[in-house]
Amino acid sequence: MSKEILIIKHVEIEGPGTIEEFFKNTSWNIRIIDLSKGDSLNRDFKDIAAVISLGGPMNVYEEKKYPFLKDEDEFLKKALKEKIPILGICLGAQLLAKACGAKVKKAPKEEIGWYKINLTDKGKKDTLFRGLDFQLDVFQWHEDMFEIPKDALHLAESQGSPNQAFKFGENAYGLQFHIEVTPKMIESWVNEYKESQERFNAKDMLIEAYKRRESFRKQADTIYFNFAKIISNRQ
Repeated sequence: MSKEILIIKHVEIEGPGTIEEFFKNTSWNIRIIDLSKGDSLNRDFKDIAAVISLGGPMNVYEEKKYPFLKDEDEFLKKALKEKIPILGICLGAQLLAKACGAKVKKAPKEEIGWYKINLTDKGKKDTLFRGLDFQLDVFQWHEDMFEIPKDALHLAESQGSPNQAFKFGENAYGLQFHIEVTPKMIESWVNEYKESQERFNAKDMLIEAYKRRESFRKQADTIYFNFAKIISNRQ
């Protein structure tokens, strides 16, 4: 029986996007759960090849309002002990950082839209970013930021938020930025999170999304390919 890639959603509108498109063409099964709909996290890791934790509008410290955040914290801590490959994106990266013992706090600057990040010296050498330029164009939508966990590697930074990516242990990665989004996903977020619209130019953001679609997808597929190799090497 093939092992599965477990993808964790925290809200209906923030799905796996191009992650699902990539991994459905691999030998692993894909299982997507939505914690906001009451789906539960199985503590048995024998059939799990990797865990991918997606974004969401909530903050990691809102456990009373969103009790599933506490469940995921415990789940990620166990996954780390089992050395399961993990990829956390935006909120997922913040939850991973918290599970690693790091603080999550307000970022020096809120980032919504298209930004450039730079790989650190360690990031330039890391397997996850192999084959990519040392400066990446990424999509951001966050106001919080993780601290780099103790003993973790700081892999990427930006002018607005210095902590953009980290690696903990052998194969757990947190990315503050989004790599999975499509233009249609961004458009749906713009429409859903209307209260944020005064903080960005929706028209320009969407124009850039369609303009960058091919290069952004190629960049994302490179990261997915590298993560797939990390998963394969662990099995």
